[in-house]
Amino acid sequence: MSSINGLGREGPAPVVEDEITSFFGSAPPLKDSEKIFEKLNRFIELNSSPQAGGDGGERRIVCVTSGGTTVPLEQRCVRYIDNFSSGNRGAASTEYFVKAGYAVIFLYRRGTCQPYCRSLPDDPFLECFEFPDGSDIQVRSSHSEAVKRAVRDQQAAVAESRLLKLPFTNIFEYLQTLQLIGTALKDLGPDAMFYLAAAVSDFYVPWNSMTEHKIQSGAGPLDIRLAQVPKMLWVLRTKWAPSAFCISFKLETDSKILLEKAGMALRKYKVHAVVANELLTRKEEVVVVSTDGNVLVRRDTDKPGSDVEDPLIRLIMDRHSAYIKESHT
Repeated sequence: MSSINGLGREGPAPVVEDEITSFFGSAPPLKDSEKIFEKLNRFIELNSSPQAGGDGGERRIVCVTSGGTTVPLEQRCVRYIDNFSSGNRGAASTEYFVKAGYAVIFLYRRGTCQPYCRSLPDDPFLECFEFPDGSDIQVRSSHSEAVKRAVRDQQAAVAESRLLKLPFTNIFEYLQTLQLIGTALKDLGPDAMFYLAAAVSDFYVPWNSMTEHKIQSGAGPLDIRLAQVPKMLWVLRTKWAPSAFCISFKLETDSKILLEKAGMALRKYKVHAVVANELLTRKEEVVVVSTDGNVLVRRDTDKPGSDVEDPLIRLIMDRHSAYIKESHT
């Protein structure tokens, strides 16, 4: 049988396709999908012009996914199964991508960490301001520089069309929006990148088998049968954007199986690299697993306020540049 972008059909592909068709066929329609697609196309068009890159070339575009997906238990959702993720990895990575000249489509979970907000104080938002003379609201002096920097950098990225933020909450919204992004970026070929840092649910309740209203506690013990979420990474790599550079993530709590699992994902989905991170050390170091070998990336502990995302993004960008060069030869 034929293969797509080197991925053979002799394996689980037909089964995966059936699962994906079933998932999207039964999912609730994505709200404002046409408006989202219009935003995407406008953003891509702006960054695909010869002037966008500043050196007579097009600006590279990366889709950064961030935060965890929820799994609703009712159609009119009151209860849901959540997924651990603060969104810090995706938010920090977005900042470094923008700084390096990329345009970023930031697909993020509502309520999680946002780009340029990581330096803000942990105080509630309203406590960042004061009302000293009863007429003008001011930023508290202790927070002034952090707030100004966050507002300046955020507004500059948006004004220069280098940042497009698209929110999601549940697994249905996430995968449907990812499909829109993949379709929109397909024509960019190797200049597009997917940096899939979101914590995507492995299991879900199919929409058609879900109760419409709130589950009543008086009904007694609750038994729920969860279906497995189709492996959308496969269809992203083969159909939605087969020529794009693709980075996936693997998080484990057991360091003994982390690299083995990352290697399995690399081979199964033919992504270009897997960022392997252990829960307890994820902010200090990660391992980039690829066919060229494993590279340990550590935060610069000699530099105050440094992030592991700084050297990680530099490494990923170098790999992306090499991939583009190879694709054009």
